[in-house]
Amino acid sequence: MLSTETKAAVVKDYQRAAADTGSPEVQVALITARIRDLQNHFTKNKKDKHSRLGLTKLVAKRRKLLKYLKATKLAVYRDLIAKLGLRG
Repeated sequence: MLSTETKAAVVKDYQRAAADTGSPEVQVALITARIRDLQNHFTKNKKDKHSRLGLTKLVAKRRKLLKYLKATKLAVYRDLIAKLGLRG
């Protein structure tokens, strides 16, 4: 679970405007932070199958958002991938 401070920091880093919390860039960044948090959880709790299902759903949701960004705003997609350190 991400803390409120962590979420606020992620939103601040990736938002387009001052009140932007729902753009695809912010959503992908928040999902990526949650995925990394869950990966740390699984190093300690290897048999937590229920949370692993949630992780799978988060990865699928992030993939869909990235696919949308790639189709609509390729430059933003490439910048976001590089900034988050995904694919590579």
